[in-house]
Amino acid sequence: MRLQFNHHGVWAIYRFEMARALRTLWQSLVTPVITTSLYFVVFGSAIGSRMSEVGGVSYGAFIIPGLIMLSLFTQSIFNASFGIYFPKFTGTIYELLSAPISSFEAVLAYVGAAATKSIALGLVILATAALFVDFAILHPFWMIAFLLLTATTFSLFGFIIGIWSKGFEQLQIIPMLIVTPLTFLGGAFYSIDMLPPLWRTVSLFNPVVYLISGFRWSFYGTSDVSITLSLGMTLGFLIVCLLIVAWMFKTGYRLKS
Repeated sequence: MRLQFNHHGVWAIYRFEMARALRTLWQSLVTPVITTSLYFVVFGSAIGSRMSEVGGVSYGAFIIPGLIMLSLFTQSIFNASFGIYFPKFTGTIYELLSAPISSFEAVLAYVGAAATKSIALGLVILATAALFVDFAILHPFWMIAFLLLTATTFSLFGFIIGIWSKGFEQLQIIPMLIVTPLTFLGGAFYSIDMLPPLWRTVSLFNPVVYLISGFRWSFYGTSDVSITLSLGMTLGFLIVCLLIVAWMFKTGYRLKS
């Protein structure tokens, strides 16, 4: 049984995935930043002019955590799902499975690269937001912690989607039809406290609410739900994704056939 960590193999896969992002820099970085800028122009100007504050925070500053989370969710899933799906599509997945690298090392490399790209994008969006509005980060440690946890969790989720998918169309189904709508309905651009009691109760069944709420708390010290509950939900989702990935590699689900 091999116990030595294959750092050369992990670094090779990680470097390859990061190089692919640099080759598509316009799609990977510039486009999301332009999209985020448009959100500030549209939402900040159109809605912000009519809604001065939310929970004591200016509306323009209030939507910053939601915008970062929206980009983090979508980019983490896209980067990780495409990263593992492409070897399946080209048939090079068998070289990966037969290489002297464990499943843990392979997941670490792919998910690590996807999370790195997503976190870099999140920080760029944060810097872009500073050009439009003034904001504060009351709990920088927890901001970084939520950023790391969320990027890693959704990169794992994207990795699962990449293994599950049989075609490029399926790569888009879950992000477009499930994750993006849940993000918009999860308090990215509003507080769920603004909703009627019935719809607020319904919103609490949306897991994205807890992720965005916890991240927003790290900025302004206010949240729609308990920070402890937000952290617990994030860690719970992370553990579920880890268990699913472990099962996929153990059974060879859509990896060896």
